[in-house]
Formats: sequence, structure tokens, C-alpha cells
Amino acid sequence: MRYTFLDFEFDSNNLILSKNGDDIDIRPNEAKLLALLLSDSTQVFSKDAILTKVWHDKVVSEQAVFQNISHLRAVFGNSAIKTFPKRGYQWQLNTSQIQTAVITEPRSVNITTTTIKAKPIATMPLTQKIGANATSDINSSDIFKVGPTEKKPMGFYALLTSLLVVFATAILILFPHSSDKVAAPAAIGIAYIPFTQSLSNNTIKLADDEFFDFTELPQLSPLHFETSIESEYPKLADKHPLILTANVRTYNSLTYLDFILKGPITDWRGQLTGSSNQAVISKLKQHLSQDYIYDLLMSPQSLEIRLAKLSIAHKSKPNDFINLGKLAMLYIQMEEFEKAMVMADKLANFAIEAQNTQQLGNALLLQSEILTRKELFELSSEKLASAISQFKKINDAKRLADAWFAQSWLDHQNKNYNAVLKSAQLSLQVNDILRELDALTYLSVLAYKNKQATDQYLYLQQAERKMKAYNLPPYHFAKIPFHYAIFAQTPADKEPHFKQVLDFTKLTPDHWVAQSSRKSLLQYYLDENRLAEAKALIDNLSVTTTSIDSPQNSYLKTLFAQASKQTKDFNRLAKHTFEQAQLSGDRNLSLDVALLLCSDNNDSENYDFYSQYITEHAGENWRRYNKDKLLTLNL
Repeated sequence: MRYTFLDFEFDSNNLILSKNGDDIDIRPNEAKLLALLLSDSTQVFSKDAILTKVWHDKVVSEQAVFQNISHLRAVFGNSAIKTFPKRGYQWQLNTSQIQTAVITEPRSVNITTTTIKAKPIATMPLTQKIGANATSDINSSDIFKVGPTEKKPMGFYALLTSLLVVFATAILILFPHSSDKVAAPAAIGIAYIPFTQSLSNNTIKLADDEFFDFTELPQLSPLHFETSIESEYPKLADKHPLILTANVRTYNSLTYLDFILKGPITDWRGQLTGSSNQAVISKLKQHLSQDYIYDLLMSPQSLEIRLAKLSIAHKSKPNDFINLGKLAMLYIQMEEFEKAMVMADKLANFAIEAQNTQQLGNALLLQSEILTRKELFELSSEKLASAISQFKKINDAKRLADAWFAQSWLDHQNKNYNAVLKSAQLSLQVNDILRELDALTYLSVLAYKNKQATDQYLYLQQAERKMKAYNLPPYHFAKIPFHYAIFAQTPADKEPHFKQVLDFTKLTPDHWVAQSSRKSLLQYYLDENRLAEAKALIDNLSVTTTSIDSPQNSYLKTLFAQASKQTKDFNRLAKHTFEQAQLSGDRNLSLDVALLLCSDNNDSENYDFYSQYITEHAGENWRRYNKDKLLTLNL
């Protein structure tokens, strides 16, 4: 059976889902669950019924049902499937079944009805595209309809057979068999900034091949692009949505390449090692030939979809170090630390087998981060020491800075401020502008946490001086008032600093420091019942931000609707924001909105869904931050 709803079409026999004619990847159990819900949209299917019909005899928990329902809602919208507390789930969208015409083989029977009843040998849709633009509407009753008692002579069937042969021939001509020659896929179009080579004035240019169509951007340098990416990329994105740049260095006869591929949604970074420039460029092209990378760069992806694509990529290329590292980092983001450690261990083992010091250091750095997140600080420090040892072997100053940066946080956990200063100062000793600035602002925060008032302002001043010396764009300077807001004692004292942040980020309103300041400022206005100023901040989104319907902006509108008691708007905006956050993979924002909806007494029917979402997806840090709200709601 085939169903249509919204812009989707679903073939329940073959479990194929498409949107506007393009197939969409969903997991087999999700497709089976969708087929079940569509089979009877008037029925509320219990969890037990779903487990029986979808998973059959396999032993799985009820959480599997909720996870698959959640994934389907992420694709079709939260309103597509309704939760009936303690009863089950029901399909809600208006859905149509696509009728098919039945082509029949004649039998020697008297035809006494208005249609021929016979053994079916093929089916085809009632509407079949002919050529590029034309459409032929075929009505089965027009083809097969005969008089109530009229018998057709055999010539009728011969004519019908001839017509079918002609029709089949036309189809073969218009839509050749897959064994015919297929046009080669289009090359991937990437703009690139010529790569810089350390300790020399040489640059590396890329040559087109059958897989890549490179466009050189000679007016930019990798250093300028990396330090101004938030302001430079939007100027180029319409014409060049994918921009690649890299730094290349040589040490002890090996060549090391650090690359960044920037896309509309995110960027893709990695390190490669080879015997020469040519070797690392070849490895870079081989890695970037994977299609899934561009799916992640070009469109928002939920965490589950990212995980699925990365897992498939890892199975396809198990020795791709970058894929494996990305998989570990995604598990960290999802706070599935045991799985993250499995991936990091695998990366370390592969690196040892390949004698790849760079990737072994990366694996140890990942292991340390996982152990820190689990608050196993002593073990984390041991992994960091091993990572530092590996990075020293290859003189990787950037990764050494990252390791010392991480060590400063461990020193802070041990309440050793002198060690904090030593570790952070070491992270400053690297010729990398962004890492220098991060180290100084981080030192400022750690000084504040250790009640070292003089130091906290001293490091901020040093950071500001470096920003001026490097002639950085304004959004970097926004971090200075942002940290002053952190240090301010009261919300009223924070307000002018947050306003200054928004002034600095007028040209880059979607930068994280602008989003965070805007949210804090709105919450302050709502807490003080300054609704007019809150509304002005909301109204200004259409002027100041480049993506007014982003999940972050939708969340601000949701908070305002709740505070101003606009119940209908609140429910609509909250559910829309939850869907956006899910699709973009923003787990914490999804949880924040779910918590808002759980606290809404006017929408009890969806409490089961959102409370279960919190139960299954909330990590320790988010729970700690929202402890009081969760206790109030008995979550």
C-alpha cells in the first residue's frame, strides 16, 4: 500500500519513504512502525502491540518504542503522532492512499460486471509521468469498463495486448534499463584557500580531478579566514557554500596537514599524516570523497541521523581515523560515555597498529575528555600526560595547547591555582591566535572561580590587547563584555555588558556569544516583568539575525509567549522549537523546551511524551543545572 501525507509518500510494502520524489533514509524498524500506524489511523496502538508487530519475537524494552516514535516525530513533526497516556500512539496527519490500476490477463469467463475480474500480473500508478514535463492520467475504469452483459471478442484482447507492448516499449525508451551507460556523478564543487606551508612562503594549490571541482580563492589566507570565519564566510557562502583551507608542516621527514572544510551548517576538521605534501593531499581527497560529509555540512541533522551516517561511514571505511574520532566526539556530545570510550579505544589501537603518533595523541585526548566528563580526574590526568608525550614527539604545538588547556581544568578541580596558571600559561606558548585568546579568557574565568579578582581582569585586558594587535573582527571583542557580565554580581549589573555584546555582534548576530547574551537579557526582562523591553528584543530578531526562524530564536519567542500568557502561541511555538532543536541536533535546547512543555498545565496530553524524552535523554550536567525545576515536576 502507498500513502501520501504532507510532502511525503510511503510505500508500506517495500518500506520506502520519499519526500518530493527524493528517497529519505529511515531505519527498518521506524519504517515498520510507520507502516503499522498508517495501516489504521483510527486505532491507538499500545506499546505491547507495537513491540509484537514491529519487533516480533525479539526481546527489547519499551524504550525502543519511544525512541522510534521520537525519530518519526523528528521527521514528520511532533503533531504527526499523538500520545495517549497509558494507552499508546495514534497517527494524526491527513493521509491518502494511492490507488493503483490492475492490468489483467483474460480468462474464459462470462463478464457480467462492470470490470474484468482476473489474475493480476502487474500494477502501475494511475498517474504516470511521460517524458520530462507531460503527465498522462490513466483511469482503470476507462480502460477496462465494458457493458453489463457484453462479451468482447478475442480481437479486443489482441488489441489490448498490442497496446501494452507499445506502452512497455515506450517506457524502455524513455527510462532505459540500469545496465545501460549511466552518466558519471557530478564532481564536488569546493572553493579553497591555497594551503600555507609552515616555515616557508610556499603555498599549495589543488588540481581538479574526476571527483572534485576546485575554485581557488587567492584573495584570502588560511590564517585570516580561520580568525574571521564568522564574518568572512557569509560574504562568500552564496557563491561558495563549501570552503576548504589547511595548514601543512613537516617534522622529522613526515608531513602533517590540519584542514577545515566550512559549510552552511557547521564545519569539518581533521588531521592527516603522510610522507610528503602529495601524500597528505591524496589522503585529504580520499577522505573528502565521502558523500555523508556534505549531508552534515549542508543541512541540519538530528543527533540520531548524524550517528547513523557516521556509523555507516565507519563500517564502510573502518580505518578512517577522522570518522572514528568524529564518532567518539558525537557519543561524548550525546553523553553516552561508555560508547565514546569504545570508539576512542578503537582509535588508539588503530593508531598504534599504523604507527600514527598524531592519531594516538588524539585518541588519548578524547579518552581524557571522557574521563573528565565522568569526573574521574586522576585517570583523566594520566591520559593527558600520555597525550602530551605523543604530541611532543611530533612537535604538534596546537594539540599540545589543547592538552595543557584541558589540564588547567583538572588543576582547578584539585583546587591548585598555581598549577592552573602553569598549565594555562603553557597553552599560551603556541603560535595560534585563537588558542591564545581562548587560554586568556579561560584563565580569567578560572581566576574568578578561585576568587583572584586582580588576575581575572588582568587576563581579560591581555586578551583585549591581543585582539587589537591582531586586528580581529568585532565579534571577538564581544567576549570581553561577555566575561564582564559573568563577573557581575546582580542581573541588573550584567545588563549593560550583555547590551554591549549585542553591539559588537551586529554583523554576526548568530555567533554563540550573541545568542547567549540575548537569551540572558530576555530572561532578565521577563523576570523583572519588563515586557515592553522583552518584546522589543524579540521584534528586533527579524532585523538583527540572519536566521530568524532558528531554534534559538524560536526558543526566545516561546519564553516571551509563556511570560505574556499567550497560551495558544506558547504551545505552537514550543512544539515548533522542539521539532527544530531535534532536527538540528541541539539536545540541550530540546530538553529545555520539553521541560517548558511539561510545566504547562494546559497541555497534559503530551506530558507523557516530553517527560519520557527528558527521562531518556537528559545528561548529568543538564539535570544538575535544572535540578530545582525537575524536582518541582517530579522528574
